[in-house]
Amino acid sequence: MTTSERKKLEKSLKPHWVWAIAFGSAIGWGAFVLPTDWINQAGPMGVTIGILLGAVLMMIIGVSYGFLIEKFPVTGGEFAYAYIGFGRKVAFFAGWFLTLGYICIVALNASALALLAKFLFPEFVHTGNLYTVAGYDVSIIQIAIASIALIVFALLNIRGASFSGRTQFFFSMLLIAGIVLLAIGAILTEGPSLTNMSPGFSPDKTPIGSILTILALAPFAYVGFDNIPQAAEEFEFEPKKAFGLIIWSLLAAGLAYSIMIWVTASSMPWQELLTYIQDTGSVWGTGDAIESYLGRAGVFIIALAVCMGIFTGLNGFYISSSRLTFAMSRARILPDAFRRLHPKYNTPYIGILFTMFFCLFAPWFGREALLWVVDMSSTGVAVAYFFCTAAAYKFLAWSEQDKHGSFPKTVAPGRKALSLIGIISSIGFLALLLLPWSPAALGRESYIALGVWIMIGLAFYLFNAKRYNSISRKEMNYLIFEKEEID
Repeated sequence: MTTSERKKLEKSLKPHWVWAIAFGSAIGWGAFVLPTDWINQAGPMGVTIGILLGAVLMMIIGVSYGFLIEKFPVTGGEFAYAYIGFGRKVAFFAGWFLTLGYICIVALNASALALLAKFLFPEFVHTGNLYTVAGYDVSIIQIAIASIALIVFALLNIRGASFSGRTQFFFSMLLIAGIVLLAIGAILTEGPSLTNMSPGFSPDKTPIGSILTILALAPFAYVGFDNIPQAAEEFEFEPKKAFGLIIWSLLAAGLAYSIMIWVTASSMPWQELLTYIQDTGSVWGTGDAIESYLGRAGVFIIALAVCMGIFTGLNGFYISSSRLTFAMSRARILPDAFRRLHPKYNTPYIGILFTMFFCLFAPWFGREALLWVVDMSSTGVAVAYFFCTAAAYKFLAWSEQDKHGSFPKTVAPGRKALSLIGIISSIGFLALLLLPWSPAALGRESYIALGVWIMIGLAFYLFNAKRYNSISRKEMNYLIFEKEEID
């Protein structure tokens, strides 16, 4: 019989709110800020193929998520799945790397808001320039804008999951409306043309190299869909619906990314657009592309859309990072403070404040640091994807004769095959990011930041390892899954 306290979260999230959490988090600011960066790396067709292929691979990985959410509808997601599949040490490793991904993306969204302000109000934002990082001027105004956003959304998330879910759906609908208006504008005005998207691939890379460069970023581009398992304990509906929500959120995200890439690349010959951005020192190439054919009205539309993307990203990843640290604390691997619930709103507010604290450092490093963090967050998320698909593979059986092992298995050869493809895809993502000869290999700064995060995680683990490893298997099962035996 277990004696440890196990705090629980309230069931308050509706299906369309959960879909919005996944979709809005996956889109975030990236669809509106990064198209010109990606086009520069791979060409319009290279980006489109890479981003859509990434969506397909994420859907395959999503099969494993859907199965595990239905079987284990608890907060913690990949942390819980890695535990049941591979034990508590691996669970901490997976959970810590995923925490890295979530916190990085909260920071990225806040910094993107400052970037938007710099484009819209350049003279005001340049007031109080402090220094330059990798050629990018950092001003006190930018730091203030990003910091205020981080603080405001932390306070909003403390108010409860239902409040966050409701606002997330509203933001997502405005975001979709903005993308549709931009696409209609590109079709109806004279300037944009598909001929502007030639050549389709980067002249500096082979077509395959171009596609792989973008494919390596898929874990970052679509990371929002795995916010769904982090919120599973708060579903007020059957967990089996989660798989459908995952697929629809990924499909919508893939289409949204593709539309924004085409809208940007078709505005003018894309190599001329990149030359213009470089010559003028533009901070937001996508905004320049939209302004070239829709004028200031287009800038207003994309500014509204990117604000909604930033808000959905901040909201969604505050939810996920705080739920993940809550689950890890409930399992006694993170300090007890992380499992405290707010006395009024019943939210894991310490995890929200912890995320905010770390992210408040990001605005001080400028625009270039955003790209370093993208790579680092992709690594953390790809690690989590691997352990989720590997855990699903262990729980699924090819046939009745294959149902052996230390825990019961579900016979589902099709899903087991897809989980195997998911494992291979996850390893492929990591190889593209970590192998030095890869076209998408991490830069030195990203490696340094990744090393710092690993050292912080090691310190957390060593501080709590004695308590964490002394808990019996049955008690740990109870703390993570609310049951002593896994069936």
